Order: sequence, then C-alpha cells, then structure tokens
Amino acid sequence: MDEIRELAHRLGDVPQFRSIPGEEVVSIIRMGDLRNYSQNEIIFHEDDECAGMFVLIKGKVILTKPGPEGQEGVINALEPVIMLNEVAALDGGPNPVSAVAQADCRLWHISKENMQALILQYPQIGLSLLGVLAMRNRQLVNYYSDLSFRSVHARLAKHLLDLSHQGEQPIDRKQNPIRLMAARIITSPEAISRTLRMFSSTGLIQYNRLEILVSDLDGLNEAAQLNF
Repeated sequence: MDEIRELAHRLGDVPQFRSIPGEEVVSIIRMGDLRNYSQNEIIFHEDDECAGMFVLIKGKVILTKPGPEGQEGVINALEPVIMLNEVAALDGGPNPVSAVAQADCRLWHISKENMQALILQYPQIGLSLLGVLAMRNRQLVNYYSDLSFRSVHARLAKHLLDLSHQGEQPIDRKQNPIRLMAARIITSPEAISRTLRMFSSTGLIQYNRLEILVSDLDGLNEAAQLNF
C-alpha cells in the first residue's frame, strides 16, 4: 500500500470522510499536500491569512492564544486523527489561533479554496463539520466557565483528572511539563508548582520528576468542584 492509499485509510478514521468511498478519498488527498513539522515548530500563526485546513496524521499539536501580557494560553491539545483550522478554511478569515507541533508531526493540508470546493462536491463533509463546530463551541463555553468560576486549585485538579483519564493512568511529566499545564489553565508555572505540592501534602496525588499519580480520586474530584 503506497503512502497515498495508507493516508486514505487513516483519513477513514476522520468522521467527515467515513461515508466517502476509498477511491474518492484518494482523489481528495491529491487536492492537498503532506507536510512535516519538527517539535516546537510553528504550523501557523494566529491572525495570519488563512493557512487552510489540516488533518493531524502523526504527532501532537497544541492550539494557543497569547494573553494581553504575552503569556501563552493553550486552547486545546490535539492527537491523531483530527482536523484543525477548519473555521478559517470555511469562512476564509484569518487563523483564529496559533498551532505548534508539540512533537514531530505529519499533517495533510488543503487550501481554503480546495476545501470549499470539496464541501460543494461532498455536502456530507460540510454537514459533519457543523457537528464538529458545535462540539468545539461547547468546549469553549466550558473552558470559559472554568476560568470564570473555578479557582486555580480547582482548575488544576480538573486538568489532572482529564490528563489521567479520571485517575486510571499516570501523567507523563515530559509530555505535560509545568509550563504547558500553566498555559492550559491560564496561570503561572509557580502557581502550578505550589498547587502540586499542596495536592501531594494532602494525599491527593503522588509525583516525581517522571510522572504524577492520582492517589485520592474522590478527593481530587472534590478539589475540582465536580461534585457541586
């Protein structure tokens, strides 16, 4: 199986392409191009002219927005196989966020012009994107609610629960350094360090240089204010 057909097989995991026959997916792939990005490389910048739409095939991408004082805020962390920058590709406006390769990445890219032509040819892609946009709008509403009504302690507790899949898995600190956690919940690295120490001293978590383990799931849920 050559690279194009292998990619067509991978794109079959993206809901927008599931109802399209394999040979037609191959034709769609040829409307775009494959791109590689190294760890920490910028994929596109916020407010630049529309970079087109991407599908993450391999690696991990974080979506960021800068704060008023230059601090980084992480809007989302994406893993394969998933679309990104579809909003700009749909309306032709500037990129709403910046995208950074958190690890070495391989992405399929399509221009806004070809993306819009694709939707005209395959209306099911556009209909499916409406569901994606609705889901992400709900995520943003929840994100705003966390920032508005939860303390740093509660936001970090909730983030640790998400990263650990509700305490079932250890959190890899190499993949989730303090700087990234701080950006994800919009606080300072110092606040993250203090709160981790507090959670450890009260028995909610155990941690070392390599990983963080949830020790008290109910207690961490309470700290996250998920029981109210």
